[in-house]
Amino acid sequence: MFISTEKPDIKLMTLEEFWDWYPDGYGRFELHNGEIVEVQPTGTHEKVAGFLALELGVEIKRLNLPFFIPRQGLIKAIDSDKSAYIPDVMVLDDNAIKNEPMWKKRSTITQGKSVKLAIEVVSTNWQDDYLIKLAEYEKLGINEYWIVDYLGLGGRRYIGDPKQPTISVCNLVESEYAINLFRG
Repeated sequence: MFISTEKPDIKLMTLEEFWDWYPDGYGRFELHNGEIVEVQPTGTHEKVAGFLALELGVEIKRLNLPFFIPRQGLIKAIDSDKSAYIPDVMVLDDNAIKNEPMWKKRSTITQGKSVKLAIEVVSTNWQDDYLIKLAEYEKLGINEYWIVDYLGLGGRRYIGDPKQPTISVCNLVESEYAINLFRG
């Protein structure tokens, strides 16, 4: 018996095609190199993301900052029209958003200065958060990126050994992320 290990031909989408395809009100999807990826978080994952959004929202309001936290929004990859990501939490600058060409119509960010903070809560696809999104957000110039690995799923080179819950706080310094780990 012969079993094919080749993937069937998949039509890769552009971001424009992805927007047109995106089902309104159903699911969360990202575009990775032209392929649609459904993002289906667990209940605990959503609880952690919700807690972070709530606490940040309280501070934004208390300090009367011109920021807001969208329910959902995409960050377009800087070098590709075939990739866009939905952070679990994103804090946007209300003043900078006025210069975003795709925000009003497509709730999509194209400029790093519009994002004050992007947060990814790690799940089984941890490589996306530590490798792909970290590199994309860094290239885009997003000033601060948190990787919240509440289960300690990430690779040892990212969260240390022994593996344990870790928050990686990435701050942009001279166009590169300086990363501080908070473990335990």
